[in-house]
Amino acid sequence: MAATIDTIAAPGYGEASFTRIAERAGLSSTRLISYYFAGKQELIEQVIAEVYGTMGRFMAERMAEQSTAPGALRAYIEGQVEFIARHRTEMKALLSCFLNGTVSYDPAEHELVALDPIERILRDGQRDGEFRQFERRIMAASIRRGLDGLPMLPESHPDLDLAACAVESVTTLDLATRSAR
Repeated sequence: MAATIDTIAAPGYGEASFTRIAERAGLSSTRLISYYFAGKQELIEQVIAEVYGTMGRFMAERMAEQSTAPGALRAYIEGQVEFIARHRTEMKALLSCFLNGTVSYDPAEHELVALDPIERILRDGQRDGEFRQFERRIMAASIRRGLDGLPMLPESHPDLDLAACAVESVTTLDLATRSAR
């Protein structure tokens, strides 16, 4: 999988053939890849599942200790930014797959999966009086869209300080969600 991710990230989705992946992996032929994957589409879907699985485990570790909604939201944002910073190759590969590939996914299902954990944090914070009242779906979508755009920024701004992005994002969302009390 690592050779596939590296190949997609480096030359891009369009150039990521079984032959190039096999070369990068040090395989003498593409037969081993073809044995496990019926085609490029299936391999790409596995790459996406692998990266999202790694991200999910990473995020679960960061959020496990949180006992307040503001703490959970902070951990969620910082965790996402930290993952992007630590896994730039994987994020570049994902970006290439989604922008140039023929990745098939259900946007409605993806939206629910992406927004659900954020909405849960927001709901808990409103219930416990830690967050002001607002439309949770709109706030969750705003948070998610801000995070979704981050993997693109290092490509156009290589000197970007992602840690500073996390601080600014946490501050912005704290101001947007905090309760008046």
